[in-house]
Amino acid sequence: MSRIGKQPIQIPAGVTITVGDKDIVVAGPKGSLNVPLQENVVVTVEDNQIIVTRKDDEPKSRAWHGLQRALLNNAVQGVTKGFEKKLEINGVGFRLSSVGTGAIEMALGFSHPVKYQAPAGVELKTDKMTITVSGIDKQMVGQVAAEIRALKKPEPYKGKGIKYADEVILRKAGKAGKK
Repeated sequence: MSRIGKQPIQIPAGVTITVGDKDIVVAGPKGSLNVPLQENVVVTVEDNQIIVTRKDDEPKSRAWHGLQRALLNNAVQGVTKGFEKKLEINGVGFRLSSVGTGAIEMALGFSHPVKYQAPAGVELKTDKMTITVSGIDKQMVGQVAAEIRALKKPEPYKGKGIKYADEVILRKAGKAGKK
């Protein structure tokens, strides 16, 4: 039995769960999300809890059991609290500015400014040299943060680039001088 899959999900006040044939709609104060329903898994709502069980003990069903529960839990957390990731920009001459809603412009040492437009459902906030990516869909927030980081990954010598706020960059020693 899946250790994650067998745990029930508590439904907070203000959240509604609708189980359909192909997907599950999770609606809450921050918005609504659709979670695809896998054919090998049964989702039931009873006593303010979501219970995920599998139809059989096939390896494919066992694999989907924990994943289905985790996706539902992320959707419930997203529509109640939301998710956010913070990125930091480090480097001499690097600049960051907001351009309209959901768009940022950065000077990252290239010959041109780099612009990034966030997809719908994801919000970008800037504060000095930090970017806060927030939204209700955990996957989208992580994807947008990864795309922004990929614009200029941190390098190991001086640590210049875009990094996650909690990321530790292992530094390398520079060239050894001639003696």
